[in-house]
Amino acid sequence: MNKVSYLRDRLFLVLISSLFFISCAKDLQNAVNGTGTSSILEQYFEDNVLNQPFIINLATNNGVDITANYNGYVFKMLKTDYYHGPAQVTKGTSTYTGTWSSNSDYSKLVITLPTTPSEFVFLNREWKFTKKNPPQLELAPWGTTEPLVLHMLKQ
Repeated sequence: MNKVSYLRDRLFLVLISSLFFISCAKDLQNAVNGTGTSSILEQYFEDNVLNQPFIINLATNNGVDITANYNGYVFKMLKTDYYHGPAQVTKGTSTYTGTWSSNSDYSKLVITLPTTPSEFVFLNREWKFTKKNPPQLELAPWGTTEPLVLHMLKQ
């Protein structure tokens, strides 16, 4: 192998390596910025929340424990996209449908369910996540200091 051929091969290898590393860095930046096919937050939300069955294991309204009102209910947020979709609640053979939505950083969850049965009225509001540590999701009212607590446990 002559010197010119060796230098050409080395230059080609450096060029290919540079393109590979630039591509990897761009994919990582897209994931962090949410501009890729799915961000890290979107993937986390999809893996741990979307299409997963949850039960309510703590609900308090102004300090009054109302958790028993939700015994037997199973809640699912189904995926239309990463930020909204249908909500499905089942209890026995009954199924209720509504909607859910979230903001881009998944700090907010808006739940909209039918007002019948009456226990859904408490759930119909804008919530903020106070803790997302699957299998447990902990929520409080968004934008207020109302003493309401909602904890949902993944089944």
